[in-house]
Amino acid sequence: MTTADSPDPDTSTDRDTHTATDTATATAPRRPATAWPLENAVFSAAMAAQRLPWVDAPARALGLDLLTRDGVTRALLAFLRRTRSGRPVQLRTPFGPFLLPLAAPDAAGLLAAADEAGALAPAVGLTAGGQRHGLSPHVPLPRDAAVPPEELGALLAEDVDRVLAARRGDGTLEWADWQRGMLRLGRRVVAGAAAVEDTLLSEVLAAATAAAGSRSYEGRAEALRRRLAPHLADPDPASLAGRLLARGAGPAAADPDAAAPAVTHALALVSRAAAETVPQALALLAAGAAASPEAAVAEALRRWPPVAAAVYPVRSGFVWQDLAVEAGTEILRVPGWLRALDGEVLPEQAPPGASAAEGATGMPPLCGAPTGCAATRFAALVAEHIVRAVTGAVRPLLIFPRFTADRLPDTLDPRTLVVALEDLAGRPDDGRVTVTLPTAVPVSAFGYAPAAYGALAHASADRLERHARSLAACAGNSGWNADEEGERYRMVLLGHAERCATAADGVRQAAKRLTD
Repeated sequence: MTTADSPDPDTSTDRDTHTATDTATATAPRRPATAWPLENAVFSAAMAAQRLPWVDAPARALGLDLLTRDGVTRALLAFLRRTRSGRPVQLRTPFGPFLLPLAAPDAAGLLAAADEAGALAPAVGLTAGGQRHGLSPHVPLPRDAAVPPEELGALLAEDVDRVLAARRGDGTLEWADWQRGMLRLGRRVVAGAAAVEDTLLSEVLAAATAAAGSRSYEGRAEALRRRLAPHLADPDPASLAGRLLARGAGPAAADPDAAAPAVTHALALVSRAAAETVPQALALLAAGAAASPEAAVAEALRRWPPVAAAVYPVRSGFVWQDLAVEAGTEILRVPGWLRALDGEVLPEQAPPGASAAEGATGMPPLCGAPTGCAATRFAALVAEHIVRAVTGAVRPLLIFPRFTADRLPDTLDPRTLVVALEDLAGRPDDGRVTVTLPTAVPVSAFGYAPAAYGALAHASADRLERHARSLAACAGNSGWNADEEGERYRMVLLGHAERCATAADGVRQAAKRLTD
């Protein structure tokens, strides 16, 4: 080879240098893209408007869903996803600067990488209006400490029956009665039978959870430890606390002080799932949007997660893919926004035996943990068994708000939910009186729309009609044929049946006027 054919050493060196530089540039971590000032302003306005629910009324009245709070937020996020290639974007709002992932896989991967690097401080909750609140501090729960599924049914039965017995005559429950019963159930499952009547334990737990991350947290957490200590000193072997302390190995085995944080976390999540997720799941079953308790709980947790938004402070920098996340950044996780951004898709029916607990991985809906949480899986399992126990005895009827399987609401506050629970046993044609509750009073529906009153009136009319049929069936029993006194009672029963039937017709006419 001649000198002319040989490569130029200087040229070859320059080319190699440029190639190495380009490769380094291509793989070097870079900072997240920053939103434009107008995008920040629109996003901030959408968050601030969440505090004013009435602003949606004019847009909905005109059929302009795009101009509602959710519509504006969804449109802005879709725009950001297009202009930033779907990558996380840095937003500045009056509630703080946030790094917002624009896709569910990105959010899961980003938080998992941060957790693996030990870069995250404890998460805090964020309301729709940008207000921060405490979350139960995440504590790992050993899988073998959870109550086995086959034993949960018997453990829940007494408290479920107690709640059902508190129904009013129209089959509904006051939110306070439901919450009280579910907190009682949670204490039994997690802390044991001795904690069932310890209502102060739930109150102290709620106060400590709300104070998480604040100056007063340590004092309230210490009060919670003192309140829980007697239940851990002599634990119920059937409860989660008893199983956790009976384990042969691990830091919590036979050590109440070491077990207290895990028990506290599990109690907080089980109590919230029982009080909030279960009525949402019952509403989904009543609307025909789920075919089984497992599917109903899974869809309720997916669509209306109790931790609807969470902020994860980054205390030390880390790299995810080619993105450098600096210390001081706050990652904002909002599962509902990402679900809405991808477009609403009706959930597939879960196969028989599928459990919501099995799907509670990744970013858990009940906990602020960046990855999986065993306590969330256990809480979902408890919720499934509560729904199964309730639907085994009664049939849920959705009263308010009214929705259908193909048009589910974006938000559903369990405190405003009204579900009537109709008995399955004692059919009208078996000769037994089916309405025997002493508190047969209409449900309090102050502030509801006329259609909601109409739905309640229809339910009352149906109840009166069933009562009339049961009275008539009872009067037709041959046992009244024995003597004159029996015939007199038969006529009294038939008179009552006629009056109930007449009242049912009148209530149904009034309900029709309210509904139309």
